Amino acid sequence: EWTMKTSIVFLLCVSVFPGFSQGRVVGEDEAGFAECNVFFPGQVPPEGFTESFHVKICQQYNKEPRFATLYSTKDKIPLYSAFKYTKPAQNEQENWLVEPQIDDPETDLQEMVREAEIAGTVANLGANQALTSDYVGSGYERGLLNPSLLNEEDFQMATYTLTNAVPLSPSLSKIWHSHIGMVVEQALVPHCSKKDRLYLLAGAVPSSIRVKGKVSVPETLWLAACCDAPEGWSLGLVKKVNDENSLEDLTVGQLEKHLLAGVRLFKGSCGEDNQSQEKTEAILQAVRQIQSGEQVGASDDQEAKDSGLVRKVAGIIATPFIKLLELLIYVFVELVKFVFYFLWLVVKRVVGTVLDGLYSLWNGVVSYLKAISMVLISIPYDVGRVIINIFLGFLELVQDVASLTYRILRIPMGFVLHLAAFPYHSICAIPSVLKDVATGIWGTFSLVMDATAAVLHGFYYLAGHVVKRFVPKVSSDD
Repeated sequence: EWTMKTSIVFLLCVSVFPGFSQGRVVGEDEAGFAECNVFFPGQVPPEGFTESFHVKICQQYNKEPRFATLYSTKDKIPLYSAFKYTKPAQNEQENWLVEPQIDDPETDLQEMVREAEIAGTVANLGANQALTSDYVGSGYERGLLNPSLLNEEDFQMATYTLTNAVPLSPSLSKIWHSHIGMVVEQALVPHCSKKDRLYLLAGAVPSSIRVKGKVSVPETLWLAACCDAPEGWSLGLVKKVNDENSLEDLTVGQLEKHLLAGVRLFKGSCGEDNQSQEKTEAILQAVRQIQSGEQVGASDDQEAKDSGLVRKVAGIIATPFIKLLELLIYVFVELVKFVFYFLWLVVKRVVGTVLDGLYSLWNGVVSYLKAISMVLISIPYDVGRVIINIFLGFLELVQDVASLTYRILRIPMGFVLHLAAFPYHSICAIPSVLKDVATGIWGTFSLVMDATAAVLHGFYYLAGHVVKRFVPKVSSDD
């Protein structure tokens, strides 16, 4: 226990692992577990888990779905993890992560990250999920529902998330993972003709006991298997937390009755009603051999039990010192986290200041270059405009000189022209004058003749009127 906890603290503080695990909290508008539906038979997740505090998570690593988890934000433990058996990796490394989106749905972080990297940056971190500090000094380990020992390297690293862990005592965690590993590898995998059609559900039933008043300790651990092959079959296993050596085999239907009312783990119960009795007996026989092997080994080795008793007494004596050392380590870890966080803030502030300065300098340089470019571009325009103005001024000067010259030369030229034209106009005017004189004489004569005729006509008219007035009329006879 001490070695494991020391390793965990060390890894949390200084480990740097490439390609960390990624998880995505599935929204209500998405069917099932989105990309992680492939870990369920017929891509249909279990039914009956309908509480508002049940959160569906598609656990991913290197942008690939690795397994699915239904997480209880109320109990802060997973209710089940769905996965498939893969070839186990030889080297196992722990790299514990948390899911920021469970506590802060508004965060920009779209993947699971190390807790130390987001301390103080995610709102309400730990409000809906368990954190490393909830396990430190509690006497419980982070027991994986989807065991890392049943996964290859990429899948294995994805299992080390606090959303896949429940509080287990060190001995129970060891026994449970040992039982699960042997059952899957020795009893289930050999009897499933298509290994990629073996679907596994590992879950926990929360209890009222809570670690540090926050994380629920399971009262029961369970495993459900479904081989969705041409000769399909299903199996359920239950282990009670208060009896570490217990391992009860039962049908999936019986297992569902141990869980919430209305729960259906597999679509169509994975053909439980039609599965081969011979296949079922063969699987159960392999499971019971594993059960009896564990129990016989425990009863035959009395000396080991005695030595275990001695170790237990020694552990009771050493517990206060171990707890004190754990407290000191916890304080040291928190202090280191605080120092790293403070340094991170300082570096962030310095880098921000430097970036702001570089940004301002860049803006100044850009503005300066822009101003110079505008000046350089305007020089040819200004030169062309000056040349055009000079040419237009020269044309105006030529026009003024020509106008002045014309006005100066117009006076003598007009005089000479008029002087030269005088004889022509004088000689040519004589006939016209004579014509006008003749016309005037004839007009005078005509006027006299008209006047004389008018006078004579007047006298004639007067004489006739007088005669008519005063001479008496005579008849024609007279």
